[in-house]
Amino acid sequence: MPPELSTRVPAEQRGSGRDDVRLLVTRGTEVSHHAFRELPGQVRAGDVLVVNTSATLPAAVNGRVGGERVVVHFSTRGEDGRWAVELRAPGGSGATGPRPGGPAGAVVRLPGGRELVLEEPMGGVLSAGNALPTTRSRRAPGHTPALAPGGTEAGAVGRGTVEAGATEVGAVEGGTVEAGAWARGAVDRGPVGAGPASGARLWWARVPEGVPGLLRRYGRPIRYAYTERDQPLSAYQTVFAVAAPDGSGSAEMPSAARPFTAALVAELVSRGVQFAPLSLDTGVASGEAHEPPYPERFSVPPTTAWLVNAARAAGGRVIAVGTTAVRALESAVDAAGVVRPVSGWTDLVVTPRRGVRVVDGLLTGLHEPEASHLLMLEAVAGREALRRGYEAALERRYLWHEFGDVHLLLPDEERNAPDCSSNAR
Repeated sequence: MPPELSTRVPAEQRGSGRDDVRLLVTRGTEVSHHAFRELPGQVRAGDVLVVNTSATLPAAVNGRVGGERVVVHFSTRGEDGRWAVELRAPGGSGATGPRPGGPAGAVVRLPGGRELVLEEPMGGVLSAGNALPTTRSRRAPGHTPALAPGGTEAGAVGRGTVEAGATEVGAVEGGTVEAGAWARGAVDRGPVGAGPASGARLWWARVPEGVPGLLRRYGRPIRYAYTERDQPLSAYQTVFAVAAPDGSGSAEMPSAARPFTAALVAELVSRGVQFAPLSLDTGVASGEAHEPPYPERFSVPPTTAWLVNAARAAGGRVIAVGTTAVRALESAVDAAGVVRPVSGWTDLVVTPRRGVRVVDGLLTGLHEPEASHLLMLEAVAGREALRRGYEAALERRYLWHEFGDVHLLLPDEERNAPDCSSNAR
């Protein structure tokens, strides 16, 4: 990826509005080029667009460890009240750089006289929430118990808990991720907590009360070095964002939905396209190491489960807006391909080996060559479609990252394949 294709400012600062970005469409292996506002012409009545309503938090806060200046990225709130945080080194341009994790016991002084204390690496420990709402369940092969902080076992959604009588349990796999396995597509899931304990980026930290209030007063959106300058929090909110009553949300923007405007949503609805909301609170991504995602809290409400199941039964397509929507929706589907209402935590990583069960298409940004998200795209559309799409994106100088252009991957209608996972190879 040529570095000059990194998007440095939001679209509305480069053009007329959020929808002033380009839309690359890969339909099967055929590629076409559009403006994003032409999206209604690429979908059809009966399609369901699944959107993430998680609001972006001002998750970056300045701090000090002894005499060292740091930037604290608040990633994920655990069930016991602790937060998973990443400490970053402040850079001269206002962005941050990587910093070794830890050490345990380190005290980070925060604005307003508050402090947090690093306790243990996130790797190996998952703050699990609710299990899949089944009356009976059994362990899947290779299950490693998911432990909430404090050592009590809890049900982990998307890992190790399957409906009684389910015949397909091979997709739930345990084990340790070896170096390079993500690029090879050799595994579907990492260890519980995903991420090495030694040198882990994310650490569980004991934090003061009222972290949402701390973030509102002193925080700012997480920013990476390729951007030109800090942006207001509003630049990182999508039109679908809904503030959670408890102040939770995403450390980083669910950016695939950023180009949508209220007017475009209204036009899509007027054409018979339906929107199905869910939430997945994204944690802090690894800009340097491109690790697979850590466990994240999500919720698929009953209305969304009904809409998706009804659309599939009627021959409509289920199009996820963003990789977060794929991860949440595929974590809520049972072995029979039925989406069920569920809330909890997921450590699911979608790969070609695992495939997808309910998602037919995906609207997403453009991802760097090392990104684990590319395995999800390959699971949805197939390797050849991905290759042709990215060749076209480079040739036409599409823009990358959260403020950049977007890519719509749709199935080849002529193949008459009931499940996009058939295109994985």
